[in-house]
Amino acid sequence: MTTRRNFIKNTGLLAASLAIAPSLTNAFAPAKRAVGIQLYSLRDIIGKDVKGVIEKVAKAGFKEVESYGYAPNGSFWGLTPKNFKALLDSNGLYSPSGHFGFDNYISSGNLDDIKSYIEASNVLGAKYVVAPWLGEDLRKTADDYKRVAERLNKAGELCKKSGINVGYHNHGFEFDKHGDTTGFEILLAETDPKLVYFELDLYWAVFAGHNPVDLFKKYPGRFKMWHIKDMDKTKKTWNTEIGNGSIDFKSIFAKAKLSGVKHIYLEQETNYKPDHIGSIKTSIDYINGSLLK
Repeated sequence: MTTRRNFIKNTGLLAASLAIAPSLTNAFAPAKRAVGIQLYSLRDIIGKDVKGVIEKVAKAGFKEVESYGYAPNGSFWGLTPKNFKALLDSNGLYSPSGHFGFDNYISSGNLDDIKSYIEASNVLGAKYVVAPWLGEDLRKTADDYKRVAERLNKAGELCKKSGINVGYHNHGFEFDKHGDTTGFEILLAETDPKLVYFELDLYWAVFAGHNPVDLFKKYPGRFKMWHIKDMDKTKKTWNTEIGNGSIDFKSIFAKAKLSGVKHIYLEQETNYKPDHIGSIKTSIDYINGSLLK
């Protein structure tokens, strides 16, 4: 039997629960994923005016950036990691990961470079130190890729002590055959999933003839980061704005959970538009409006 006392008690409990979750219908709705940009996309202009470019990136709607170009003197375009972080903070931006040169470390095994990357990443609050490229001399054979994997694991062990993970960013050459396997398959098989994550460049996977969704199914949870750039419809070696090319991003984004992706970065490598900021604005608007509904 419902009494006035019970009614007041129950409505009080409901009010308390609403204070915790203001909208019951949206209480369990996933937050819209932040979209980032690999700053290499703006390499032609960022070195000339890093402050102005970062401000434009934020105004275009990006929430995260992935760094690159960390100089031997310990700076990003002339800014110390502390000053670079302050610039990002002032524009409401966060840098979860950065691209750093790994070739010297992979060749020598000397971890000094990795230690400096950890220091810079800790200042920025970044969680991933990413190997963005392999020199040709480091990837000629299957054994070369096995050595790369071994070195990535060792770097991962060191990084993990500081709460950071190692990542590996692919291009197209990792999908070349070495006997009955590929460099990409070797790296995934030989690296420890707890130490080394992958930043899957969706464009380069498609360029090499692979459906990213098939990679998600074969290696679930391994791809914590994505690079997204579209493929020009007439010239596959060129990039174009997201949504203007030939890659079926909607089917890929539909399987994001299977990938394990945490961070999505727009990147543009080739076929620049005269208006760099206008180009990235077109892409992020499509991503937010059509892919992250």
